[in-house]
Amino acid sequence: MTGTIERTKRGDYRRFQAISTRWMDNDVYGHVNNVVYYSWFDTAVNRLLVVNGLIDIHDGKTIGLVVETGCRYFSPTAFPDEIEAGVRVAHVGTSSVRYEIGLFRNKEQEAAAVGYFVHVYVDRDSKRPVPVDEKMRGFLESLKT
Repeated sequence: MTGTIERTKRGDYRRFQAISTRWMDNDVYGHVNNVVYYSWFDTAVNRLLVVNGLIDIHDGKTIGLVVETGCRYFSPTAFPDEIEAGVRVAHVGTSSVRYEIGLFRNKEQEAAAVGYFVHVYVDRDSKRPVPVDEKMRGFLESLKT
């Protein structure tokens, strides 16, 4: 990735997914551990794709593999915070997509954390890249900012 990850606001995102923190998400320092944020990124994006009928995680011929990821933390989250993950798309390539996710705590307007990951879509069996199909491409384009 080039450049820095800047703090964003709710209005910078097209879709939101609700995520409840769990007691076990807190670490010994009393806040959500950094590795949990990556799980939230993955959950928010994949839930959006599954509920919109764009991927079949069990039997689909195409799967998305994460090939790059990053996160910047601005303020802590902790159980029992309610998180809303804002999802947008920064770039759609031939077989790849860069998703950007903002994590918003308890209806706050500024993101507590901002991250991204890049999926490369591949054939489930061969693991070779495949083009993003037109249905998915249309949906992803609608998430661009």
